[in-house]
Amino acid sequence: MITRLLVANRGEIARRVFATCRTLGVETVAVHSDADADAPFVAEADQAVRLPGNTPAETYLRIDLILDAARRSGADAVHPGYGFLAENAAFATAVTDAGLTWVGPPAAAIAAMGDKMAAKELLARAGVPMLPTWTEPDAVTDFPVLVKASAGGGGRGMRVVRDAADLAEALASARRESAAAFGDGTVFVERYVERGRHVEVQVVGDGHGTLVALGERECSIQRRHQKLVEEAPAVVPPDLRERLYAAAVAAGRAVGYVGAGTVEFLLAPTGEFFFLEMNTRLQVEHPVTELTTGLDLVRLQLLVAEGAPLPFAQAPPADGHAIEVRLCAEDPAHGWRPATGTLRRFSVPGVAVEFGGLTRPGLRLDSGVADGSTVGVHYDSMLAKLVARGPTRTEAARLLAGALARAELHGVTTNRDLLLRVLRSPGFLAAEVDTGFLDRHPEVFAPLLSADELPLTALAAALALAAARRATAPVLASLPSGWRNVPAFPQVTRFAGADGEVEVRYRLDRAGGLAEWSTDPSDERTVTLVAATGQRVVLDVDGVRRAHRVHRVGSEVFVDGPEGATSLTELPRLPLPTAELAVGSLLAPLPGTVTRRHVEVGRRVTAGDLLLTLEAMKLEHPVLAPVDGVVTDLPVPPGGQVETGAVLAVVEPTEEDA
Repeated sequence: MITRLLVANRGEIARRVFATCRTLGVETVAVHSDADADAPFVAEADQAVRLPGNTPAETYLRIDLILDAARRSGADAVHPGYGFLAENAAFATAVTDAGLTWVGPPAAAIAAMGDKMAAKELLARAGVPMLPTWTEPDAVTDFPVLVKASAGGGGRGMRVVRDAADLAEALASARRESAAAFGDGTVFVERYVERGRHVEVQVVGDGHGTLVALGERECSIQRRHQKLVEEAPAVVPPDLRERLYAAAVAAGRAVGYVGAGTVEFLLAPTGEFFFLEMNTRLQVEHPVTELTTGLDLVRLQLLVAEGAPLPFAQAPPADGHAIEVRLCAEDPAHGWRPATGTLRRFSVPGVAVEFGGLTRPGLRLDSGVADGSTVGVHYDSMLAKLVARGPTRTEAARLLAGALARAELHGVTTNRDLLLRVLRSPGFLAAEVDTGFLDRHPEVFAPLLSADELPLTALAAALALAAARRATAPVLASLPSGWRNVPAFPQVTRFAGADGEVEVRYRLDRAGGLAEWSTDPSDERTVTLVAATGQRVVLDVDGVRRAHRVHRVGSEVFVDGPEGATSLTELPRLPLPTAELAVGSLLAPLPGTVTRRHVEVGRRVTAGDLLLTLEAMKLEHPVLAPVDGVVTDLPVPPGGQVETGAVLAVVEPTEEDA
């Protein structure tokens, strides 16, 4: 019997496993890097052990450190979570050799599925349908194809190639990214299916010969091959569902699978399906299966690890529909690069449960962060998963979209607007989904807050700041902000926003009402101030009342309104002088490492040319020339680490370019 469990992972999945352990009376142990010392998962564990290491990411990959942490804490079992060492056969072997209970599949099954090419050959012999696959670039003749990492997943090391001329560079880039993410740069090539669907089957097996398919999940809404929206059950015909289940069980039996795992398939428009990979661990999207089956998959993992048989011989039927979205720290204004910073507020209203099951329609939140959490560059950009369960797919989508719209996500830019637009799009609601959904629906990338609404949001921010100052004024606090005996000049508040500076001019009358306002003289809307405090401003816009929630931290002002949310920075009335950068300077958008230089000083480039490759959060980010010109400086050598705002390159336009 397991009495004290160490989770060899971090963030949201560690908290998820701890939640089940608390219901079972199992004590918990967290391991953490220095960067995670103050993270919520560390605080929630009964014990926590620091993992020393050269870099925060490497610490979680050190098998020796994790086993030592188990020994020092008295843990008798290890759960790998997902990511890091979760699909490392050597880790599973080391845990069992140390006399600890391994909460996962046998090492032999992990090894068999860890090499994707070998797995394809093994499962093909078991009758599981496969896509054409190549390991030698010269053998590839049919395009488009997909380059994939042999050792991992999550979209890392994956590249779609539509022309033979681009294959060599795609292979090289995929190898680098795979090596950085998984420590193995081996890649292969397989046929790319246009408008294919990503459908996966959850399986669970015990040591007594029972292996069950627990339902399927639709995971086709992806960006850069990383899942954004997942749901259960998938919209597939009953006969296809049964064939998927049979193939998944055949795959599991071929490797003697024990524990919880996922068999992923690519569903073609023709109705054919093909094996993609088997994940020998719990998946990020497992909550949608839990909410539709009523099962706790972590509990099943622990029972099986203790040697108990599964409490059922076949899966319960799906009840209702569940949809999950992944909230990620990403900056849509700058190519969706990973975003960093401090979460000033992380609040989702209406959440019924965290990390648990739901017996009725409602919201579940699985989060690795909380108010005050620091989002750095060392780990994956996912902040949390928000899941809705409803009687029908449409109701689940509406509930989830409403929660996202009301959420307060302050301090770090996220993909919230994209997720919300996807959930409300007619194509998604009609279940017309496949892996090319986002390519066909570019409208979902538009921010919720339009340019027309930004002036009103800025006005609400300015009025809230004024109200807060009057509320704390030591004298004459009852007078309206900016009061004059004789009306003269309007008050002026300037903000820096995502698209540049916004200037708000307004004047309050003797009663504190809005006498005039403007950010743009051509704006003819009639705006009346209904109420204003430091936290809430209500405006009447052409006869329609709109409430704005305002949250200020220092000079940062976060505004959540009915049309969307934005972040503004109040600018000082008398700004201090700053150092002037050289014309054409390209600054690092986030901390990272320069992995490659693609040009040299003196090279003439055109706008859009690739200058450097910056690696952050285990992903490669291209640095492109903004204008035509000549490269005059490359101050960071390959391998050099940079902080946000560091100069990466200088491209000076020539007179001819100008």
